Amino acid sequence: MAANPEHSLEELRAAISEVDRSLVALLNKRATLSLDVGSLKRGSAASPIFRPGREAELLKTLATCSAGPLPESHLRAIYREILSSSRYLQSPQRVAFLGPEGTFSHMAGRALLGSLASFHPQHNLPMVFQAVESGDCDIGVVPLENSLQGSVGQSFDLFMKHPLHIRTETYCRIRHSLLSRERDLASVNVVYSHPQPLAQCANWLMRNLPRARVAPLESTAAAAHHVAEEAGAAAIAHADLAAELGLHLLANGMEDQPGNWTRFAVVGRNPADRPGADKTSLLFSVADKPGSLFRVLQCLADKSINMRKLESRPQGDNWKYIFFADLECDIFNKEYAGILESLEEHCLSLRVLGSYPSGRQE
Repeated sequence: MAANPEHSLEELRAAISEVDRSLVALLNKRATLSLDVGSLKRGSAASPIFRPGREAELLKTLATCSAGPLPESHLRAIYREILSSSRYLQSPQRVAFLGPEGTFSHMAGRALLGSLASFHPQHNLPMVFQAVESGDCDIGVVPLENSLQGSVGQSFDLFMKHPLHIRTETYCRIRHSLLSRERDLASVNVVYSHPQPLAQCANWLMRNLPRARVAPLESTAAAAHHVAEEAGAAAIAHADLAAELGLHLLANGMEDQPGNWTRFAVVGRNPADRPGADKTSLLFSVADKPGSLFRVLQCLADKSINMRKLESRPQGDNWKYIFFADLECDIFNKEYAGILESLEEHCLSLRVLGSYPSGRQE
């Protein structure tokens, strides 16, 4: 075999083809089981199709039992689509997001839920929450915070108006690209994008396109669609939109500061399933008197619960505030028995937005 490389290559290809046939048979067997699971879920209103805790545990188990050489990131990408297919076979998931198609919210949703979810763009964040609460969509993808620019305050405020739960979270690396009908930078005289990307790429634009005018639009996706029709224009947007819109990718990684990530929450009408939960988000308010917030924090410290985030938001009445907190725990775990009762003693209001699996930055 070693003396006949052609024959060796043919045998390897034949072996791969045999493995492929086996994989197809196993995938169809898995799909049949998924359909059976879907039939059982349809008989129970308490059984949502998207179960992030179950999926997180599955991916963790598969990574542990994989001996390689397939990289874990490849394994996760493959199973993202397998799980997307399983959900589609059980019941296509309608996903609300801040549109139009091609925004970073849309891309974050696709990266988490796979390509077979049914994505429904909304004009603004209140419409995303309303679409989920009304049942027009099953889940929604909303931005919570950016590693450079901080919290998306409107998202936190909308949790006060809508009885939705955080079912899981995902992190999206924000990499800005320059897209255009033109083939080179010298032909670009105006750059469109959302105001945030324009600000995040200001130094790059000054160095590389000092004569170009910058023009804000409502979203990066809208900017990409706009420049597809305008000569001499470029858009700062997601790189994937270049192929989708027939644009040239003139630059990638334009952001002035590395490490630009946005955290997104997946919201739904029902709480997340508990398996895999290791993070809890709370909304609470306290009396306007000395020591009120301290006593809440002391309850958490007594249980050795680490707080990752604490932010106050105006509650609606003059100078009244509500707090949003992220905790490194599943607050419903038996080791934290009694913590909610203790917190309620020191809070005017307390709402658990969700205990859910924390997202991965990769």
